[in-house]
Amino acid sequence: MSTKSETGLDGVIAAARQAPERGLPPVHLWNPARSGEIDIVIRRDGRWFHEGAVIGREAMVRLFSTVLRKDPDGYWLVTPAEKLRITVEDAPFIAVRVDREGDALRFLTNVGDEVIAGPDHSIRVETDPYTGEPQPYLHVRRGLEARIARPVFYELVELAEERELREGLCLGVTSNGAWFPLGAAGSHLP
Repeated sequence: MSTKSETGLDGVIAAARQAPERGLPPVHLWNPARSGEIDIVIRRDGRWFHEGAVIGREAMVRLFSTVLRKDPDGYWLVTPAEKLRITVEDAPFIAVRVDREGDALRFLTNVGDEVIAGPDHSIRVETDPYTGEPQPYLHVRRGLEARIARPVFYELVELAEERELREGLCLGVTSNGAWFPLGAAGSHLP
């Protein structure tokens, strides 16, 4: 066994592999002194690229997602030895599925995270200032979000109920005791 700590991409892979099954390493507790950048980009469509080439191995992307952290100064892949800044075009994950389970909405992300929307995992919707289209997001963990895929958002709209707010009639969904506004009633019609 080597006593030299691994760095760069090899170090990220080694740290992520230490996580038990789907458990997550405690990246929020790691504060390595060494930092740098790595040419990894998470595109808006959820695909991960390294040095311009798509990372085609789904298992590798899932592995990297377990050591991803968002700090005030950006997104980082973090190991006990170092942290490497990466580029994220929108949100690092995509919510690709939603299921109603009793009074909860369970989401599945493109990297295998299962998230139940609620007080700790909020749904928020921004509006694109140019197109007026809704841009929905789900909080996954520690500041990391998933953009809710368009078909999944349409499912949420189908599940939505109207509520009268100060701003007017609003559509929203309830999950795990929390209500999340999706937008003005009628604004999601084609």
